[in-house]
Amino acid sequence: MVNSEKQTNIFNIYCDESCHLECDQQNAMVLGALWSNYDISRAVAKRIKAIKIKHGLSPSFEIKWTKISPGKIDFYSDILDYFFEENELHFRALVIKDKSKLRHERFKQDHDTWYYKMYFEMLKVLFHPQGHYRIYLDIKDTRSGEKVQQLHDVLCNSNYDFKRQIIERVQTVRSHEIEQLQLVDLLIGCVLSANRNHQESSAKRQLVEKMKRLSGYELTKTTLVCEKKVNIFCWSAREVSDV
Repeated sequence: MVNSEKQTNIFNIYCDESCHLECDQQNAMVLGALWSNYDISRAVAKRIKAIKIKHGLSPSFEIKWTKISPGKIDFYSDILDYFFEENELHFRALVIKDKSKLRHERFKQDHDTWYYKMYFEMLKVLFHPQGHYRIYLDIKDTRSGEKVQQLHDVLCNSNYDFKRQIIERVQTVRSHEIEQLQLVDLLIGCVLSANRNHQESSAKRQLVEKMKRLSGYELTKTTLVCEKKVNIFCWSAREVSDV
């Protein structure tokens, strides 16, 4: 557990998503954000790398939900333990249970526009007027730079942060270089699996059940907005309604 005293009101927010494409044959989708005070960022990354080394893995090994196997279950279990033991790490997930019900044409938008609306819905409750926030998103494609600029504009404008003194930065980074983004991938994998109907591997099911137990939530229902450790928002706006 990180014991360093907070010296700043700067916060890093690391974001990733799973099954976000419009036509990927997957109904459920999850956006996730991990946040902590800027001061502990290096200590968190160092601790995650130490867990990798403990399990005989390279410090550069990339934590990914798709890499989970019976042979690495102890490693991924230790990573989950670390997240729940570290009081300074917090996670929020936005869950869309069925993308097939989306009706973008009704709201005169495309999937990309809706996608960043969802990012806004996930992030908007994390900001405090006295805080300063630096948001890092996993790079997805060559258009990512333009998209995150739009997201930065929307977040700042909605918070009357026209000088960008609260939301200082929104940028893309490569997940294999950022330990915290890899941790987000694991956490959203657990949440997504809990909200899917089809079966996962036994190793993945073990991790889902462990996250349920440690969080005290089933991961399929919205938590109170004040929940800081594992905060879940199941999105059910009128946009998915046929009425």
